[in-house]
Amino acid sequence: MSTMMDKELENAGEVPDNRVTSALSEYFAKVRGGDVGALPAVLGLVVLALVFTALRSETFPTAFNFGNLLNQGAGVIVIAMGLVFVLLLGEIDLSAGYTAGTAGAVLGVAVTTHGWPWWAGVVVCLATGAFIGLIIGLLVARMGIPSFVVTLALFLALQGVLLQVVGEGGQIALTDPTILAVMNKNMPVWLGWTLYVVVIVVYGGLTFRRMVTRRANGLHAERTTVWAFKFASLVILLGIVVYLLSIERSVNPAVTSITGVPVVVPLLLVLLVGTTLLLNRTSFGRHIYAVGGNAEAARRSGINVANIRLACFVICSTMAAVAGIVIGSRDNGITPNTGGGQTLLYAVGAAVIGGTSLFGGKGRTLDAIIGGLVVAIIANGMALLNQPAGVVYFVTGLVLLVAASVDALSRRRTASTGR
Repeated sequence: MSTMMDKELENAGEVPDNRVTSALSEYFAKVRGGDVGALPAVLGLVVLALVFTALRSETFPTAFNFGNLLNQGAGVIVIAMGLVFVLLLGEIDLSAGYTAGTAGAVLGVAVTTHGWPWWAGVVVCLATGAFIGLIIGLLVARMGIPSFVVTLALFLALQGVLLQVVGEGGQIALTDPTILAVMNKNMPVWLGWTLYVVVIVVYGGLTFRRMVTRRANGLHAERTTVWAFKFASLVILLGIVVYLLSIERSVNPAVTSITGVPVVVPLLLVLLVGTTLLLNRTSFGRHIYAVGGNAEAARRSGINVANIRLACFVICSTMAAVAGIVIGSRDNGITPNTGGGQTLLYAVGAAVIGGTSLFGGKGRTLDAIIGGLVVAIIANGMALLNQPAGVVYFVTGLVLLVAASVDALSRRRTASTGR
């Protein structure tokens, strides 16, 4: 009798639907079980944004500074997206930063010195990155040398190559307008909003179709309430981003107008979609997670572990070459320091802070973007507060240590709960 009455009241709208409560309970159960995902990075991103907004309300939350954040973090984010592939295997690539610089130098020599068309320079730049990754992969996967040793050796060797190509204190200028447009031009406002609509429609359609298909096949699928929340959040978040990038953000509009989504944003979007599909929708991606989770079990199941490792190092170095183009475009040239300094440290930090595990088997390229934004906000906010570089390094290192600790604790929690 009571059950019938509850159903009647619910149909009448007098008893709230408990689907949201059930979805939240499931999510919190996953978190308690150790599956925190990118939650710590997202919370850190929100907290940092609120703190710097409170401390520098006149400069940090402006549209101009928001555009700068994307440009400042783009190169590190691209390197971090490549590093996700080797981190998923439980490996490391310490040479990714100077791979970016070396590939960028090859681009500069081809386009600026020899007058090649920009597209030919890009091809040879990416080929350089792939070749470096092939060398690393062969030494690690075929000869069995630890990746730490191999990539540390390449870190030093590529720094020497870059010095030889560019010269100490020298610079290879990048003057091709197409290359420079990557980091110095913006899309028309209407095109930015068009891209926003396309992303929303495609994401919503594909994720909804996947949810329905999995249910039809009797497989586990997320609740409709969860899907709707994610979709609505993406609509609002991306809408705010595009709006901020579409309004006038120049400090002197009468001289120079700055409006529109930066050209580098669709580039990051293409890389994100491509790498996500590769990891989540192909057998190759599933094999990467399998090798990272348990290499011996993967080998016994018929997976060619050596080939998977080789391919991941090639992908990582090729992505670093893309970052070389991005960094060279931002700096209008290549110097002996391109990809050096703290670039690699920030890239590794971005991947780990975003939620990619150092132990292998867990991570997404989206983690690199989230973590890269965290790193960029720290550097940007500290600069606005006029803090010295030492403080910036200390805070970034502390955040990285916290992220690594969360990863270790979540793995321990997962093992203890058996989830």
